[in-house]
Amino acid sequence: MKKETLFELKSLYRDHFRVTGYRFGRGQKSVCIVGSLRGNEIQQLYICSQLVRELKRLEQEKKIISGKQILVIPTANPYSINTSKRFWPSDNTDINRMFPGYHLGETTQRIAAGIFEPIKDFEYGIQFTSFYRSGKFQPHVRMMTTGFENVNTAKKFGLPYVLKRKPKPYDTTTLNYNWQIWESEAFSIYTDSIDQIEEESAQKAVQAVLRFLYEVGAVNEAVEKGEEPVIIEDQDLVSVTCPDGGLFLPDVGVGEEVKKDQPLAKVLDPYEGEKIATICSPVGGRIFFARSKPVTYSNTVVFKIIPRA
Repeated sequence: MKKETLFELKSLYRDHFRVTGYRFGRGQKSVCIVGSLRGNEIQQLYICSQLVRELKRLEQEKKIISGKQILVIPTANPYSINTSKRFWPSDNTDINRMFPGYHLGETTQRIAAGIFEPIKDFEYGIQFTSFYRSGKFQPHVRMMTTGFENVNTAKKFGLPYVLKRKPKPYDTTTLNYNWQIWESEAFSIYTDSIDQIEEESAQKAVQAVLRFLYEVGAVNEAVEKGEEPVIIEDQDLVSVTCPDGGLFLPDVGVGEEVKKDQPLAKVLDPYEGEKIATICSPVGGRIFFARSKPVTYSNTVVFKIIPRA
């Protein structure tokens, strides 16, 4: 294992900002794994730390394929983690909206450029990321339909779902999109936690990546076979919105099967405690996403459902 500083910014008042990478094996740039780009992505940081530990063991046991190189970046935003801020502390900008970056631009543009330069030539890119809405997902692999996506490769993770989505204009500045434009096969992995460590979910994610590394010929230690994933399109998901703002009390969780017209949650008046709305399922299916914040606003998406075929 080679531990190295991939990018550094000097600081006048505290320790320098450093993006640290852990490189395993030598030769062809095979797989790059990136953890938290945002300061509250603690689960994503933890998963990458466990991957570093596993890859150290595999390298010691000579189970990394000769001529293959694996790079793990546990976090690209240690300042935000240290200050408990989701975005860049000084101006609240999102590093994952700055790719491919600009070396002479704003701070987060320079960070994005400094990260992207050493990772853009890997054959496969894996990012552990989080959604812009607060909530939990069914574990899945997400990929953008840019013309470079490969569903068969995404199946190699063995996670329950592979979600395809058409990129929107703001997606063109994300790491996943730019990886694909530079002709890497890029995958975003979503687990059911962000700012809390959930060990069972994290270990499933670690096993999914190790399974992928074995399937693409980067390591030679087999992992127990995963699931045959269901392929879903983002536009096929049914969004359930909240009619009124208030205290949000869900009755169902991620992964549960629901029936049409089944109550999913209730909304209470935050001052008087009376129920002001009952949110019911418009379709039968499985809960794919559920809001986790206890306060909601009018017309906010609080559930996404995979409709029953």
